[in-house]
Amino acid sequence: MMMNGELAGFTIPRLGMGTMALAIEGRPDRNTAIRTIHAGLDAGVRYLDTAWSYYLPSEPGTGTAKDLGYGEKLVRDALASWDGPRDEVLVATKTGYRRTMEVPAFVAPVSDSGESDKQGAGFGVQMSDSPESDTQRRDSEGCGRRPGEERQHLQAAGSQYGWMADSRPETMIRDAKESALHLGVDTLDLLYSHGPDPAVPYEDQCGALKQLLDEGVIKYAGISRVNNEQIDLARGIIGSGLVAVQNQFSPSHPDPERTMGHCKELGLAFVCWSPLGGFLDAFDQRAYDPFREVAGNHGCSYQRVVLAWELTRYERLFTIPSARNPQEINDSFAAAELTLTPDELAMLNASVDARRG
Repeated sequence: MMMNGELAGFTIPRLGMGTMALAIEGRPDRNTAIRTIHAGLDAGVRYLDTAWSYYLPSEPGTGTAKDLGYGEKLVRDALASWDGPRDEVLVATKTGYRRTMEVPAFVAPVSDSGESDKQGAGFGVQMSDSPESDTQRRDSEGCGRRPGEERQHLQAAGSQYGWMADSRPETMIRDAKESALHLGVDTLDLLYSHGPDPAVPYEDQCGALKQLLDEGVIKYAGISRVNNEQIDLARGIIGSGLVAVQNQFSPSHPDPERTMGHCKELGLAFVCWSPLGGFLDAFDQRAYDPFREVAGNHGCSYQRVVLAWELTRYERLFTIPSARNPQEINDSFAAAELTLTPDELAMLNASVDARRG
């Protein structure tokens, strides 16, 4: 059922694999994580999505130097130990966020920046000047953090772990170069800005991506967590080097700002994170009831139906479900062979469109 798509110079299956769940809280042991990536690659995955910020801080603040690069190094080592065609695999990473370890002072629902899975928990946002770790102090060297400057924090309800936006151009550029070292490559295939940083003008973030392109640090650029205005701004600054938008999309979060349609108008790839609802976010499980009904018809998981449906929404849509074990990624990638009937697609489209309004 699934056709291949073109992304960052690769022609690959449009069902890839997010690796956040293998690198942050709740992650499996390292051997299981590598076996999971191998299982995805063996099944046919040719797009692996990671980020500089996919790690788990071991102390309050943003962790220590030894914590950094866990997710990217995991991808590097999985590819190095895989006996398949490494040159066929697109590896994308992201820059502009950090992980934090702290107790939230305020919690209100917002959404996380990571990829997908099958559970949920609430998320909150706060603007704070948190205690700095050695890593944060290192971040300030040469690009002094202004007195009183606040950075946006996203934190799951009841969790000591969160995310901190830091998309200063100097930070994005330095982290991108570190990502190349973590991944063991001279040039990154595809680098996304992880998300807008309220403390940094968005045009400055786009300018950092353009500089990385011009310097040959990255081959292609993408942006994430953006609205249509930001897509247009990025396209104006980055030009043809901008090839993809990575935004949240699922039956429970059906792209209310219609950024997928805007990507289609511009010829950009649309990569959906949290395609199954998200495992750090709260989401309405009722949104998946129609997919459970269709799954009963096919004798498969509803998650497989969700992924198969998403692939029908736009010919340049890529979906990147996470997994914590080989069984989950094998089930997800089987969506590539699942064909939904016209009546099933009409029913599922209507149910999601009704939620979007």
